[in-house]
Amino acid sequence: MRPNSWRQIVLVGFKEAAAFVGLFVLLSGTPVVAETTALVGAKLYPVSGPPIKSGTLVIKDGKIAARGPKALTAIPAHAKIIDVSNSVIIPGLVDLHSHVGNISDADNSATAHPELRIMDSVDVLDPDFRRVAAGGITTLNLLPGSGYLISGQGVYLKNRCARTIEEMVYRRSDGEVAGGMKMANGTNPLRLPDVTGAPGSRAKSMAIFRNLFIKAQDYQRDLFIKARDYQAKRRRADKDPTEQVARDLKMEALVEVLEGKKLVHFHTHRHDDILAIIRLKEEFGIRPVLHHASEAYLVAEEIAAANIPVSVLVIDSPGTKLEMIYFRRDNAAILAKAGVPISFHTDDFITDSRLYLRTGALAVRGGVSEDIALRGLTLEAARQLELDNRIGSLDVGKDADFVLLSGEPFSVHTRVMETWVDGTKMFDIREPDHAAYANGGYGVLARTSAIDGVCGK
Repeated sequence: MRPNSWRQIVLVGFKEAAAFVGLFVLLSGTPVVAETTALVGAKLYPVSGPPIKSGTLVIKDGKIAARGPKALTAIPAHAKIIDVSNSVIIPGLVDLHSHVGNISDADNSATAHPELRIMDSVDVLDPDFRRVAAGGITTLNLLPGSGYLISGQGVYLKNRCARTIEEMVYRRSDGEVAGGMKMANGTNPLRLPDVTGAPGSRAKSMAIFRNLFIKAQDYQRDLFIKARDYQAKRRRADKDPTEQVARDLKMEALVEVLEGKKLVHFHTHRHDDILAIIRLKEEFGIRPVLHHASEAYLVAEEIAAANIPVSVLVIDSPGTKLEMIYFRRDNAAILAKAGVPISFHTDDFITDSRLYLRTGALAVRGGVSEDIALRGLTLEAARQLELDNRIGSLDVGKDADFVLLSGEPFSVHTRVMETWVDGTKMFDIREPDHAAYANGGYGVLARTSAIDGVCGK
């Protein structure tokens, strides 16, 4: 381009200089300095260790780069420093059981739908995700409902800015989408008389489970035999190897449960239903996590002996169903004393996601220590999703998911001030539109436009 003004001369010169600098960096191998943020002065609750009264949290590339006492933690020279004195920082909250995202459920064509995937019906632009962020929740176990014995496959989501569900999902080490199988026993799958093949009784429910798993074992064995025969014929250069067994999506999903690739997130309340799940575990080797478990305190020793974790639903008004008539506020405390790993969840809207910290506070009122309660909202919940290598504590190398609070985690006066996911601020109560999601009712929950997405102001 022939410059015809001094502005073009300057512009061309600037572009050439920038290109030269970029080429020098490329050739020299000197990395471009990534943005680093240091939050300084807050009380830190790492969860994996004791609280730090006045600490520093350093974030780089979406990960926790450093953590420690303010006086002992070095801050990189290029870091952006944010003074958060008089605040509290905790790990991002993990909700082990939620139904946000405008998800759809199974139909009434059968009582078991293991082939259904909830990720296929999640609306990532649903404003509920912004409400979830206002409660400090950074990871969700999104599950179908409990009206069926098997309602389908859940999905573990990172509550990050996204336009597609693929941008939110966690993935297993084999690259597959991470999520468990939602199963239920007790009243819920019995009370739908229009469902084809509805069990009608608790005994019939367990018989259906057992028949399905026996069928899945047969399918699993057939796959192994067919694959073995196929490889043998290939070695013999047979031109007509045995065909693979016909695919069955229901059975494929249940085989993943039998192989331990999928945990079973089991909706249950009564003590006898819990014992039935323990028998199912012993017979088929499934890996259940008990959800709700209102009467778990009655069989705490049996649950501990079976090495089954429990995600406790703690609510202030348990009058929603007869199964909860014997719910006790000290349920979680009794389980913890027996050595049962406990986490918590919202079952949103049973508990509004914005009030998730209150769940821990109610558990403390019931006798759980504050340490165990906070762990149940963070690190133990992450462990029950098998994500504790990435989230749940303020440890170096983990995802920079954390919450900035105005005070102690379980104080009635405390507000969620900021929620950060992967080192990016997703919620700030000082922003008027964010505050509307924290404080408002259904009127502010208009569906976010496709342009703004879940991260728009």
